Amino acid sequence: MKVTLPRSFWAIAVIMTIFGVAALLRALKFGSVPIVSATEIPQSALILPAQLNAELEKRKGEAPLVLQVGSRVMFEQGHIPGAEFVGPAVQPEGIGLLQNRVASLPRGKYIVLYCGCCPWTRCPNMGTAYRFLIGMGFKNVKALYLPNNFGEDWVTQGYRVEK
Repeated sequence: MKVTLPRSFWAIAVIMTIFGVAALLRALKFGSVPIVSATEIPQSALILPAQLNAELEKRKGEAPLVLQVGSRVMFEQGHIPGAEFVGPAVQPEGIGLLQNRVASLPRGKYIVLYCGCCPWTRCPNMGTAYRFLIGMGFKNVKALYLPNNFGEDWVTQGYRVEK
């Protein structure tokens, strides 16, 4: 029995192949990194919202560089005071912005990463950004542990937010 597929099937297959190749070339251009789950970040590298808030309130010594590695929409709606947006770490452009931002920093610089767009166990940005910075040789990187999301774990706790 011979099965004949409609032309529309083949057209869709060709279009999907073209877009797949384009995405692959874009990823190679920006040097994407493998997606790493937030759950793979070592416990010793986590910082709790109360701890980070206390550090930011005290301002003893040099404040950490706080980088938001999630969506721009969330960042614009509200973010940790002094935080900088570098973009979603799962996107090649986000990794490129992260790399550009930290390239000239000393490898001992205290950096705190956060996202907060979704529950920790499903976040593709945190583990990816953390692993990328460690791979660049940074030794003092912390990941803000937001088990639910930024709104629930930071905003509703009464910690300051900038817009």
